[in-house]
Amino acid sequence: MDDVSRLVARDEIRQLAYRYALAIDTRNIDTLVGLFVDDVRVGAAAGHAALRESFEAQLRATGITILFVANHLIDFDDDEHARGVVYCKCEAQNGDRWIHQAIQYRDTYERRAGRWLFVRRRHLLWYGSEVGQNPLALPPANWPESQTGRGTLPESEPTWQEFWRRRRS
Repeated sequence: MDDVSRLVARDEIRQLAYRYALAIDTRNIDTLVGLFVDDVRVGAAAGHAALRESFEAQLRATGITILFVANHLIDFDDDEHARGVVYCKCEAQNGDRWIHQAIQYRDTYERRAGRWLFVRRRHLLWYGSEVGQNPLALPPANWPESQTGRGTLPESEPTWQEFWRRRRS
């Protein structure tokens, strides 16, 4: 891979991590599953259907999430395979509790049909800690009148609404 191709590949791989975070936060399961190779391993199972089922179960057990993607180191094994380490700060609703987490993802990537995808994504946790005040219990912010209070995300996102509507059906 020449230098320009390597730079483009790094940017495409970084976009995977950003798209993953947005898909998790908005519960866009179609986008989330589409970031992985079609034969992704999910425990003893494999494939997008198994991955979808796994993500659905995990995300239904969690309320609102906010993932902040940071340091992303990428090493290439060859022109079609790479590995990466991604740092992430997470805020997450757990019932009435509000949790902060420091996460490191250990990723394996592969380019298939000209597109970089996750082969594997390992979630490693430094810590998860409850925050004193749950921001979801605040009164509405009514932005821009007030800078503090509860906002409209993620509930205003169509994919979020559809994710939770499917649960009720």
